[in-house]
Amino acid sequence: MSISPLQLAAGFALSLLIGLAAERRGSLTRDGVAGAVLVGTLTFGLGGLAWAAVVVAFFVSSSLLTHYGAERKRETSAEYEKGGRRDLAQTLANGGAAAVLALANALFPAYGMPIFAAFAGAMAAATADTWATELGMLSAARPRMVTTWQEARPGENGAVSALGLVAAATGAIMIGSAAFAGRFAEEIFADVPLVAYRWLPTAALAGGFLGSVVDSILGATVQALYYCARDKAYTEKTVHGCGRPAVLARGLPWMNNDMVNFLASLAGAITAVLVYGAIR
Repeated sequence: MSISPLQLAAGFALSLLIGLAAERRGSLTRDGVAGAVLVGTLTFGLGGLAWAAVVVAFFVSSSLLTHYGAERKRETSAEYEKGGRRDLAQTLANGGAAAVLALANALFPAYGMPIFAAFAGAMAAATADTWATELGMLSAARPRMVTTWQEARPGENGAVSALGLVAAATGAIMIGSAAFAGRFAEEIFADVPLVAYRWLPTAALAGGFLGSVVDSILGATVQALYYCARDKAYTEKTVHGCGRPAVLARGLPWMNNDMVNFLASLAGAITAVLVYGAIR
């Protein structure tokens, strides 16, 4: 295994810069910055430029979309308190797979292609879910539960909309494009034909979109949802924003948003590897 100290240093500097900018904009907590730096440093240091391009595309786009239409999103989803700024657990749930797969890539270079496919699928799923949530909440049409197709409230776990589904697909394609562009930049002076990566956009789209659907299904069925009787509001946290303990209204106590994100990313990774195997 060959590790470049210069590459690790560059990954640290880049991820720290992005993390501090996200904290300043209110997208990350202080420990969330630490998580972003850890993921970014390992991914770039052990993976390379293409891996870094994907992680940067995810974190930058997620931070920007979190603030896009923020006031309207607060008004339409007032009954559902979401997680707010991303903390350490959330950054690791979304990007931890990237760091683990980058390590696997360094340890088992002979399996670099399928490992990169899994990485692209996992990050596409995380991106698709974020884009679907942040843009779907701005939909003029009322969302529907993915399991029953009955009308749902904006912000409710498991609710989807046409705008959200299109956003999920778009976010997944964006990740596939970032991965392909990163590979192009890496291989432009190497003796590797770019056609070897023709599967990337399709694998990212399939993994990302399926991962976001899995996220919605888990959100509608088993994800923990709590209720604050005092404020008559739902929350994903055991303690509501008012400071009072909330009561479990639906789902499994251990199936929190971070676990759902991890399982959705896993579904995206597996799907992308299957697509890679089918069309490589």
